[in-house]
Amino acid sequence: MAKVVVIEDRCKSCELCVSVCARQCLKISDRHNQSGYFVVEFTGDDKCTGCGLCGEMCPDIAVQVYK
Repeated sequence: MAKVVVIEDRCKSCELCVSVCARQCLKISDRHNQSGYFVVEFTGDDKCTGCGLCGEMCPDIAVQVYK
């Protein structure tokens, strides 16, 4: 089972990671970081395959994928 960790202080709500997730394991949450951006949250514990596309797409290196 894979796990995705979002470093919330780096997230700028660009939604690139959300858009590339084929299994819809990420979404924009209702929490915001210190910069005022709504952060991405991982919601697919059982669906995530650990493909890593979300981490590769993040321009701010805010998404880390663990297998």
